[in-house]
Amino acid sequence: MLDVTQRQPERTARELVGRRHPDALAAFLGGSVVTARRTAHSDLDIVVLLAGDSAPYRESLRYDGWPVELFVHTRASWLDFVERETLRRRSPLLMLCAAGTLLLDRDGSGAELAADARRRAEAGPPPATEAELEDVRYGLTDLLDDLAGCADPGERLCVVMEIARRTGELLLLTHGGWLGGGKWLARRADQADPGFSARLEEAVRAALDGRTERLVALAEEVLGRAGGRFWEGYRRGGDGPSR
Repeated sequence: MLDVTQRQPERTARELVGRRHPDALAAFLGGSVVTARRTAHSDLDIVVLLAGDSAPYRESLRYDGWPVELFVHTRASWLDFVERETLRRRSPLLMLCAAGTLLLDRDGSGAELAADARRRAEAGPPPATEAELEDVRYGLTDLLDDLAGCADPGERLCVVMEIARRTGELLLLTHGGWLGGGKWLARRADQADPGFSARLEEAVRAALDGRTERLVALAEEVLGRAGGRFWEGYRRGGDGPSR
């Protein structure tokens, strides 16, 4: 069997859509597989647009040797999912259609949806509110305090990983960028601040060995863009008891 990096993902994706959803109005192939970052472990992220009411659903499967993530929607369900995800500043579904390849388009709805997706992606997520930034600053400040007093290697590992994630997310919030998880957090952080993920990786490696100065400095650099450390004076109300 050929390595997936040597195969044609678009042809396979079209064949899968034709067999599973012959009545599809449109379909997109997105994710790393349609970029220069494609690897032997890349999967086929496929969005299918239907006219009927058998959507939405998500399914993971294998097809012709490829791992596949299938996202099946109607136009209405796609819009509903994207609008809810946009409020969370992280919409994989939107990005699959904004940056993906249009595999088929029977009635023009695919081109229309792609244009809408690109417009929404370029507009960016809603800006972070002052309260949201305070929440993130507080959490990151608390973690940095934990790191300062951390002597157990296992605890340090967990604290360092959480600091790395929250530092990257705060960077994106201060730049008005889309959030992302895993590799997409690193990629989007580099879009906002070129070279950031490499700096973070070096700082994390040192911190895991007990040399925390670089990670603390990088976290404080990002915190500085949002107003600096914040702990004393932080206050949030809570809901009363349910009746």
